[in-house]
Amino acid sequence: MKTTRISILLLLIIGITAFSWKSTHDKLCDVRNTALASGEKVTYKIAYKWGALWLSAGEVVFTLDNAKYGNREVYHAKGYGYTYKSYDWLFKVRDTYESYFDKESLMPYKFVRDVNEGNASFYQNVTFKHDQGKATSLKGTYDIPSCTQDIMSAIYYTRCIDWNKYKKNDTVPITVFLDDVVHPLYVRYIGKEKISVKSGTYNCIVFKPLLIKGTVFKGGEEMTVYVTDDENKIPVLVKSPILIGDIRAEVHEISGTKSPLKSKVKS
Repeated sequence: MKTTRISILLLLIIGITAFSWKSTHDKLCDVRNTALASGEKVTYKIAYKWGALWLSAGEVVFTLDNAKYGNREVYHAKGYGYTYKSYDWLFKVRDTYESYFDKESLMPYKFVRDVNEGNASFYQNVTFKHDQGKATSLKGTYDIPSCTQDIMSAIYYTRCIDWNKYKKNDTVPITVFLDDVVHPLYVRYIGKEKISVKSGTYNCIVFKPLLIKGTVFKGGEEMTVYVTDDENKIPVLVKSPILIGDIRAEVHEISGTKSPLKSKVKS
């Protein structure tokens, strides 16, 4: 049942691919916090399509709070994903992802991943020393390029990108350190669109990650991500076919945003 994993973190993260990204990557080191504030909380409902049926599978809650890492004032981002008890018999998920990252540069200092899916579980703990170009996990120390993100901080990092600088079909690169490997990733900017979900109607920015075929996704640019077209850039809807069926993550509740949710045009 590996293909039924419903963690929103799998949906919001860009698929690993080989891409010539160096020239644009240097510019992305200049991204600064324009969208984030302590106290933000966003909840998603996850649905999985099996045959003709859509199953309400679980929820994911993202929180962002102030914290201290050493003597630094940082953000503590936490994502907790779980299946409903009625779905646990099929594939039980209890996943927690955490990142401690700089409030202005958005560079991560520490990443924790505690995954419990089905009968499998694993734990990861990574610290970053960007001034030395190093990341240290439970297995060793690795070289990383400048502006490397962890899998959680990358979500918040992309929300601070000024999408108005890009034209349709432009690609935006991000570097992520995951599972002791540096991954050059990117998304393709598609444009803008108004969409309706159960929580309301939103003006959105639309992009597509390029995914590599694996245990969950089919590969290619079939996933679509919609984020609010305002200062917050909160993901509203993520949808994609997977190897068996389809998966959909839809925003349920949003609170504590840095700026008013101007993109919401109808409740």
